[in-house]
Amino acid sequence: MDDLKQKYLGLIAGAADEAAIEDLRVQAVGKKGEISLQMRELGKMTPEERQTAGPALNALKDEINSALAAKKMALADAALDARLRDEWLDVTLPARDARQGSIHPISQVTEEVTAIFADMGFRVAEGPQIESDWYNFDALNIPDHHPARAEMDTFYTHRAEGDDRPPHVLRTHTSPVQIRSMEATGAPTRIICPGRVYRADYDQTHTPMFHQVEGLAIDKDISMANLKWVLEEFVKSYFEVDHVDIRFRASHFPFTEPSAEVDIRCSWEGGTLKVGEGDDWLEILGSGMVHPKVLQAGGIDPAEWQGFAFGMGIDRIAMLKYGIPDLRAFFDSDLRWLRHYGFSALDVPTLHGGLSR
Repeated sequence: MDDLKQKYLGLIAGAADEAAIEDLRVQAVGKKGEISLQMRELGKMTPEERQTAGPALNALKDEINSALAAKKMALADAALDARLRDEWLDVTLPARDARQGSIHPISQVTEEVTAIFADMGFRVAEGPQIESDWYNFDALNIPDHHPARAEMDTFYTHRAEGDDRPPHVLRTHTSPVQIRSMEATGAPTRIICPGRVYRADYDQTHTPMFHQVEGLAIDKDISMANLKWVLEEFVKSYFEVDHVDIRFRASHFPFTEPSAEVDIRCSWEGGTLKVGEGDDWLEILGSGMVHPKVLQAGGIDPAEWQGFAFGMGIDRIAMLKYGIPDLRAFFDSDLRWLRHYGFSALDVPTLHGGLSR
């Protein structure tokens, strides 16, 4: 036993690293180690021999384990000392800049749009995202046979068997807010309705959930000329240009008559959108004079009042202004690309130019 003791204490003292310590542990006290094998021989000894050899082997095992643990700790301390000598921190250096959070483009553009229209006297109106089909379709002069009322285009809420309540949908536009606002406040009125909307569609330019902002203005002598002025002022402020050409193209929407798609003059030099110059035209929104049936559904007499309405996709105008190529990027789980834009919730274009803070 003295030979084993001297052998392993010497090897442990000369071990260079923790891997060598582990090898020695296995050789000495591991399952098939020399000391472990000798302890198995105790069963073959006489009681008198076991009384002498047993305590001696246990003491040897404890001493080897203690030496292994002490050497392992010494090696760890030496490694730490080496790191402290080789690695150092200059505490006089300035701290790293903390990464600032950034606002999502949809929130940024919603703030921008709200600020611009607020300067023109429009207040924000909101409504539920789950609507009855009356508010979502019937009140907006959308007939039963219209494609938007098909289940392939609209998300209908589930109805249990025997539930006779009217059908409800995830709203397909924010237009129901116009009806609710007319019911609540009557005329005259001037509102915008930003919010989430839902349609059963998904590709590079469509997602099942997206964002819209719609505007409504009702008064006694309001006209398409007022509509055009409002949209011109909005486009100039939003895209931060001094001049813009706007073109109305005749179209059809069930809730307006007459109806018009709105195009703006632009160019695409180098793949970058430049508003207010060039020979190209870009459609950005739909608009028109509010249909008399829609006014009636909102409780307003169309013989006395008239108004205009318009609607645009917040996601789409965000893509145009900030050069985001794919609508689906707004909803990706990896949002590191947001850092490229550096959105700030405090920087909001106003109708009169510049940024409000």
